[in-house]
Amino acid sequence: MFWSIVRMTAVSLLGAVLLFAQGTPPPQGNDVTRATLDNGMRVVILRNSLAPVVTVEQNYLVGGDETPSGFPGMAHAQEHMAFRGCADLTGDQISAIYAQLGGSDNADTQQNITQYFVTLPAGDLDVALRVDAACMQDVQDSQSEWAQEKGAIEQEVARDLSNPTYKFITRASEDLFSGTPYSHDPLGTKESFDATTGEMLKSFYKAWYAPNNAILIIAGDVEPNVVLAKVREYYGKIPRKTLPPRPEVNLSPVKSESFTLDSNLPYLLAFIAYRMPGTDSPDFAAVHILSDVLASQRGNLYELVPQGKALETEFGLAEAYPKGSMAFSLAVLPAAADAAPVIQEMRKIMADYASKGVPADLVEAAKRREIAASEFRRNSIPGLAEAWSDALAAEGRNSPDDDVEAMKRVTVEDVNRVAKTFLVDQGSITAQLKPAPSGEPVASNGFGGNEQLTAAPTKPVELPSWASSRLLTLELPPPQPASSDLTLPNGLRLIVRTVKVTPTVTVVGNIRHDPQVEAPAGRDGIARVLDNLFSYGTKNLDRVAFQKALDDIAAEESAGFEFTLQVLKQDFPRGVQLLADNELNPALPEQAFNVLKPQTAQFVAGQMKSPGYRAGRALEVALFPPKDPALRQATPETVSALTLDDIKQYYAKTMRPDLTTIAVIGDITPEQARAAIEKSFGDWKAAGPKPEVDLPRVPANKASAQNVPDPNELQDSVNLSETIPITRFDDDYYPLQLGNHVLGGGFYATRLYHDLRQVTGYVYSVDVVLNAQKTRTIFTVDYACDPQNVSKARQLIQRDLIAMQKEKVTPAELQLAKALVLRQLPLAESSEDGVANALVRRAQIGLPLNEADRAAKRFNELTADDVRAAFAKWIRPDDFVQIVRGPTPQ
Repeated sequence: MFWSIVRMTAVSLLGAVLLFAQGTPPPQGNDVTRATLDNGMRVVILRNSLAPVVTVEQNYLVGGDETPSGFPGMAHAQEHMAFRGCADLTGDQISAIYAQLGGSDNADTQQNITQYFVTLPAGDLDVALRVDAACMQDVQDSQSEWAQEKGAIEQEVARDLSNPTYKFITRASEDLFSGTPYSHDPLGTKESFDATTGEMLKSFYKAWYAPNNAILIIAGDVEPNVVLAKVREYYGKIPRKTLPPRPEVNLSPVKSESFTLDSNLPYLLAFIAYRMPGTDSPDFAAVHILSDVLASQRGNLYELVPQGKALETEFGLAEAYPKGSMAFSLAVLPAAADAAPVIQEMRKIMADYASKGVPADLVEAAKRREIAASEFRRNSIPGLAEAWSDALAAEGRNSPDDDVEAMKRVTVEDVNRVAKTFLVDQGSITAQLKPAPSGEPVASNGFGGNEQLTAAPTKPVELPSWASSRLLTLELPPPQPASSDLTLPNGLRLIVRTVKVTPTVTVVGNIRHDPQVEAPAGRDGIARVLDNLFSYGTKNLDRVAFQKALDDIAAEESAGFEFTLQVLKQDFPRGVQLLADNELNPALPEQAFNVLKPQTAQFVAGQMKSPGYRAGRALEVALFPPKDPALRQATPETVSALTLDDIKQYYAKTMRPDLTTIAVIGDITPEQARAAIEKSFGDWKAAGPKPEVDLPRVPANKASAQNVPDPNELQDSVNLSETIPITRFDDDYYPLQLGNHVLGGGFYATRLYHDLRQVTGYVYSVDVVLNAQKTRTIFTVDYACDPQNVSKARQLIQRDLIAMQKEKVTPAELQLAKALVLRQLPLAESSEDGVANALVRRAQIGLPLNEADRAAKRFNELTADDVRAAFAKWIRPDDFVQIVRGPTPQ
């Protein structure tokens, strides 16, 4: 219910991994094709017609567990080096290929797997398979390439080591899994990377990268038999290997410990961590259900929130390995709070569940939600590939559906036995992440040093014929499916697209508003308090009853100015009824308001001292003119001044049907969707004229620079931004956006990645963003680097921007940028949630629903001179506002 940053913290701790339990594999259906090649490589092809998109995920069964002693990041380093050159493919060729495929490729290294994944248009699958097969056949791992990549991976290590939640998980893992491979993270250290050589990496690759140590998952709009034939052709001749022995894992009893870590978050986090059974255990299914029960908003842990004792609570699984897992109880508190009483209360809650058992109805609700989740995950092509990869590769299952069967068999007695055995104080780890306030921003000149950097050589990359024949021909993406678009009599806009992939429906809604424009004077923070009150039920159902109603149909729902619903098809009318009740009849109880108001004021007080907030605030003050509405900010004083009557008046003014758009995507017809929406939302009426919700246009900013201290950061996060006097509707938006794809977005194949990472190793990543809205636009370049490289990297960025203004981009760069943009457009359709959000965004800003088709044609028509002219007219390389968060740049 609370702030998005809290939600992000909980998600980062839970991980993006679905945790599956043992069970009997269901019969193989027409949408699942399995095979094992003669060399031992396992293949799973998942047909999903949601969009003309496919995800390829290659899983090697090797990770941090198998790294040599003293070199914890070896698997992570090898993951990076695969992009630096494989059999018969140079790093430049790999980069150019992936860039033209849409740039949606990446990799990750976990404790027991290394994954390489790419999402791309289905027609380009052949090219992706050839590249992946080449990297299974051989990699270069040259010392010269490692010398360049080492700088970038050390930047990544510095970034992650500055993350407070990462530091907690790392420290807790050392305590819970002491003496085992699980105790060290696969990220690695600067010291180990400095001692690593290309030859060592090649030896690691030769030992573990083998077809009989790999599982290939392919999900999307494909013909399985045709794809399987290609897989046999490209991978079948790669020889199997004799794999080294894997390390043994022998867990020792956990010694209780308490520790405190500094944090740059705007709130205090209090944890109690427990070691639980691992994925190999027959009890793991019960562990997962127990975690869901303890996280329930109907449970005793969450009750700390409405009682005013915590801003938010969570119970989840942070890590799950074959022999053990880490569960945690979490309370989010105001920055200046004393965590001890809340930690004690969390201990009592866990002890009571362990001794008295958990509510049977919460166990059944958790099981229903897990069964529904098995349908929801098929609504995303990348998510489907990830679920199968994690189930098969990370946890050794036959299918993600094993989870459903195992969850069905879990009993209340199973859950209670696990709780009684493992939710004990003895062996638990207690931790606090305490905010360390930032110093005030300090003005600087934004530049340092006089190093002159010559231009890096640029030349077209010659691709193999099998890649060039497909990639060098630009094609417009397939037209997007039509959507039903209508406006109800009360002004509510309803967009419906029928997608019969799963028997589920996704609803996304948005009410146009901007509290910086609409909040009454002296009442900043009012929208935040109102938004958080929606979780306290409705006038018809109190908080617990409302949550039970959602549990009864296994629906996921959130209300507010942005609202969502994910529900099984048969429960769509009931789900919409509950969503509308929450939106149109919120309880807004006085007791909850009296809890939320001081909580919010305390949160804001801590937030205003945090480095992240101060960096963002410094940027806004430098970009926008005095008294601009965007400079309004909530303070403890403005929040404390709020009354419940203020909240109700603001609700009545801002929550209007004629400012609302709802998109409904899934196994439903437009007629069915309209009937349910009109029945539940049709009586909603707007009073008075529409309020003004758009920010005014702003002039161009002046150059400035400030440094925001952050004692918890090991490297600097640099933001270079400037206002651009155009809007999203300006015709120059398109050449500027295409030029951005010349600069960044395609990994090594674009200018800034090439210059700042591949050649110099100054940065781990660099992002170029043109944030064009209805009334104002901001151009931003973001990067992170060591303090001594801040100015060096900025010089290269400014050099490349000036070149964009003075010289036409090369034909190869123009072709690459167009290929990247055109292939990215259909990738937005790879999930029902993505489709719904895109339609709502277009509707709310005033773009046509088929904007992707219109944009594709516009991008395809652009010339190199169009790009040069737009950059020369609008981009001002010397007028950036530079905000550096972290150590003082050298």
